[in-house]
Amino acid sequence: MSQIQERGSTHVYKVNKISKEEMESMVARCVYEDPPFCSAACPLKLDVRAFLEAAAAGNFKKALQLYEKIAPFPLILSAGCEAPCEGRCRLGEIGEALAVREVERAVARFGEQSRLGGIFRSKKRRTVAVLGSGLFALLLAGELEKKAYPVTVFCEEADEESWLRAAADFLDEEAFSLEHKRLKGKDIQFEFGCVLDRAFLEQKRSCTDVLCASWELTKRLFPDAVCTSELMFCEAERLVTGPTEGVTDAAFGAKKTALTVDRLAQNLDPRNTRGQEGPVESRLYTDLSEAKALDRVPCSAGGYSREQAMEEAGRCLSCHCEECLKSCAYLKHYKKHPGLLAREIYNNTQIIMGDHQLNKPMNACSLCGQCTVVCPNGFDMARVCHLARQNMVSTDKMPLAPHEFALLDMLFSNNEAFLVRPQPGFESCKYVFFPGCQAAAIAPGTVRAAYLDLCERLEGGVALMLGCCGAICDWAGRYEMLGQTRDFIDRELSKLGDPVVIAGCPTCRKELSGFVSASVVGIWDMLLELGLPEGAKGLDRPAALHDSCGARGDEATQRAIRTLAAQLGCELTETPFSGDRSPCCGYGGLTAYANREVAAEMADKCLERSDAPYISYCMACRDRFARQGRESRHILELCYGTDAGAPPDISEKRRNRLTLKNELLREVWREEPREMRLDYKLQYTDEARAMMDERMILTDDVIAVMDAFRENGEAIEDEDGLLVARRRVGNATFWVKFSLTDGGYLVHRAWSHRMRVEKREG
Repeated sequence: MSQIQERGSTHVYKVNKISKEEMESMVARCVYEDPPFCSAACPLKLDVRAFLEAAAAGNFKKALQLYEKIAPFPLILSAGCEAPCEGRCRLGEIGEALAVREVERAVARFGEQSRLGGIFRSKKRRTVAVLGSGLFALLLAGELEKKAYPVTVFCEEADEESWLRAAADFLDEEAFSLEHKRLKGKDIQFEFGCVLDRAFLEQKRSCTDVLCASWELTKRLFPDAVCTSELMFCEAERLVTGPTEGVTDAAFGAKKTALTVDRLAQNLDPRNTRGQEGPVESRLYTDLSEAKALDRVPCSAGGYSREQAMEEAGRCLSCHCEECLKSCAYLKHYKKHPGLLAREIYNNTQIIMGDHQLNKPMNACSLCGQCTVVCPNGFDMARVCHLARQNMVSTDKMPLAPHEFALLDMLFSNNEAFLVRPQPGFESCKYVFFPGCQAAAIAPGTVRAAYLDLCERLEGGVALMLGCCGAICDWAGRYEMLGQTRDFIDRELSKLGDPVVIAGCPTCRKELSGFVSASVVGIWDMLLELGLPEGAKGLDRPAALHDSCGARGDEATQRAIRTLAAQLGCELTETPFSGDRSPCCGYGGLTAYANREVAAEMADKCLERSDAPYISYCMACRDRFARQGRESRHILELCYGTDAGAPPDISEKRRNRLTLKNELLREVWREEPREMRLDYKLQYTDEARAMMDERMILTDDVIAVMDAFRENGEAIEDEDGLLVARRRVGNATFWVKFSLTDGGYLVHRAWSHRMRVEKREG
């Protein structure tokens, strides 16, 4: 099969559904959206992280707005808050916990109060009465006013100031005056000097939708009522009450009671759908390895000044779990944590089931599995994207364009460039060398040297198989093609007697180990057993070792490569994110074909770890780094004293495979291969070659266009006097701009479109 059929528009073969439960289970592993431990410990749900961030920036107005969401009277709450958040502050594990309470007090004192009052909001129809005085009654009235309920307070005190004094007598005069002013600005009605007895309660019950009473009043009027430590609700009386055991408890009780009132006013069961109330457990992970244990800013009896509060708030670590975002260029590019991105991809493939803007992110993941290693809970974004690709393929909704070139390249490796032969003189061999399609394309001289060395030093014969292991169609989600490729390779290995496979690539080793019946080892293992070949030599300067993502989880291979490098005399520098935590170079998962921008960012992420030359043991990694301008060598190049040189373009890669095949047929097996030769000269400008490599246009595609021109003479002349010809090859129409030369053609530009051009008669 030399071409792949483009998808249809309606046919559905099979749907590999990911259940909603399975997806939710996967998404639940991501703790990015979990609250920091300080916020989780706060029963009032203060966003401590955002609050401290605003305070540290000197934006006390924003900080106060965040605080007012949980505190209708911020000076009262900040003065008496027990600050459970401080006990859970991660800074306390390496030094002094952050003084959140003191920052709250400073924000409440210096922050600018919002000008918008309740009078400008549309009121709810149901009325609420608050009976009694004290801290709980005050805070409850404030919470209900925030919810836009018409609130009336009935109390025994003679005036508003006395009622406030009964709740907040612990405030100093300045703070009391400010909170008194804040109370006057709220849309709360008062009736003073009331006789709060059962008769009064019965009277108000007939003209009020919901009655609320202070804890003290409830105990006085209903001494035999059973009250919990959090909330008492006497449904028969439509009476709600809460505790006054400290400011935080009173504020929490008021918040819970306000929610109960809200549900009662809507004729809903107040016990249902309340969400998580009070402190919660957080699974958030924060790496403290680079955190600095700065001393807490000293606080005087009068509290922090504005500047001191800013300095203390600046000590906050702003706890986030961003381990995957720090290490993965793919997630960083899309600026989305994996839980969110996985949900969006799930909706794309399982609900919309069609073309969508998430197709490109889905195909940009390298499927390397680094996220799973660095995530404290093992979130597997690669599995999400891989399953999504398979599902899009199975429902005939996956565009072919992102992966077509790579898939055709794989077919080329397993057709025209494929070679399988036993070692001369052997009918069956103990071993077979499988260097991989990228090694043959990028460093054919190294493959040749390695094979000849193995033949010379291994007993029992070494066969050779030049081809692709099938990783490419696996990454593309083309599971049917993957099955065909595996069957093909398995049959060819069976013809050789199922010898031990010596893989030249960690991805090939991993892929082949999953389906072939014979054992699969890496060539690095064989070289450690046989010893280094003659002429092996490492670099004469320190180098950084890049671990292939194909070896992720393969500690034996990682260790073997380092041992081999040491035997070569290489001086390896330590780099962050190595071993199992190593990032992908951008080739894995076909990222380099589906999204070149992300692939380049992945390569840069690898290279930012060190300024030294890079040694790799995956030929695709070697090629990617060299393309980014870094000196890059494959460890087999060092072992065999070869140098692949500058990265080949896509046409040269194919030509290298064919050249390697033909040279080995002549040299080793004494066979004369058939080679196609043009009967005309075909030359390229530098611009044309760069354009062809960028747009993945092969010289074979250009030759096909020129052959069509020579057959039918069809071309148009542009304003510069250059000719433009076209030909449809597979699923695309290729265009070539050229000029005539002595005995041939000079190609100036080349491009392609996924379109058909039809001639109309007349």
